[in-house]
Amino acid sequence: MSFLPAIDRYILRLVVVPMLGVFALAASLLLLDKMLRLFDFVATEGGPVGVVFRMLMTLIPEYASLAIPLGLLLGILLAFRKLAISSELDTLRGVGMSYGRLLRIPYAITLVLAAINVALVFYIQPVSRYTYEQLEYELRSGALGASIKVGEFTTLKDRMALRVEESEEDGRRLKGIFARVANEEGQVLSISAREGAFLATTDSPDTIILRLTDGTIVQDTGTVTPRVLSFTRHDLPIDLPRVEEFRDRGDAEREYILPELLSIGWSKAESEAKRDASQASFNFRLVEVVMMLLMPLLAVALGIPPKRSTSALGVFVSIVMVVSYHKINQYAEDLAALGLFDPILALWVPFFLFAALIIWMYYRVAFVPGGQAIGALETAFAKISKKLSKLFRRRKRKTVTLTEAPAE
Repeated sequence: MSFLPAIDRYILRLVVVPMLGVFALAASLLLLDKMLRLFDFVATEGGPVGVVFRMLMTLIPEYASLAIPLGLLLGILLAFRKLAISSELDTLRGVGMSYGRLLRIPYAITLVLAAINVALVFYIQPVSRYTYEQLEYELRSGALGASIKVGEFTTLKDRMALRVEESEEDGRRLKGIFARVANEEGQVLSISAREGAFLATTDSPDTIILRLTDGTIVQDTGTVTPRVLSFTRHDLPIDLPRVEEFRDRGDAEREYILPELLSIGWSKAESEAKRDASQASFNFRLVEVVMMLLMPLLAVALGIPPKRSTSALGVFVSIVMVVSYHKINQYAEDLAALGLFDPILALWVPFFLFAALIIWMYYRVAFVPGGQAIGALETAFAKISKKLSKLFRRRKRKTVTLTEAPAE
């Protein structure tokens, strides 16, 4: 990095530190919220705890595609806000540096993150989403070999009913086992055992072994007296649903990668509804990436507060604008997928309107002397803050007078 001019290294440091902090914070909040719901879901399905983290890993690309634009925006915004509040921005402008020159490093970072986001939304995210759906299916169907709920009867493949009293060591050791099994001859076996454990098999991935210890087998032979056998160890095979039964990738448009979207969206062999949905998904992903190129301009427009002010209103407005635009895009994608609007118009008209607003806001700050992008909002916010401050001080004085008055 020594090949960069000192001012570029300084701006790079100002941008990267808060940007990485926002990345980590946003990703952590999204993952923690999802983790709580996944733990509840896995516990309800009786699955192993480890599958929660496998499912969370498949969601990282989806959350990263949301956190990257927000982190980029706030990283640049907080960097220029710091320059403005410390008067360093006035000094840099005074020595002839334009906003275009100061945005050189932020735009280099933007291009790198935009390339990463392209890879995420067009390739990695669809595949990881399909993997998440597959894990969810395996958990619901018992293909993970762990859908045994303690204290309840569980039916497996319509041939076995299994009940476990206790589970220790994260399901690796079971106690108080009762199983009722129907064999191929139609005979019913009632099996009880003191302990047991699930074991994987090398012969078939669709079968696991329930190894039972110290138990009894009661075989209904159709006669008056059933056959009773005692055992110290007995292996009971359990058939699992075949993973191959899960659907192929492409049940929803968000599972298609870029070449597939282009092939389906503009193929006359596909139905009109399928083409509309694919084109809507393609344009939605594209505008989300292209909008990142305008994030540095929006950050500068909202990150510089009025003179002699430390207002943070621009930070709040920037988050509201980006989140609102994302929600508008999602709504437009849904309408276009239903065939109510042309996908190009539904998604690119809001983009150009939003882009025009951002360019105007940047022009006000960069080229109009004393111009502010949200000057009216800043003035209103300052007045409201002043009134609330006076009201708070008045109430505080009354409270102090009442509490400190001498008792008669």
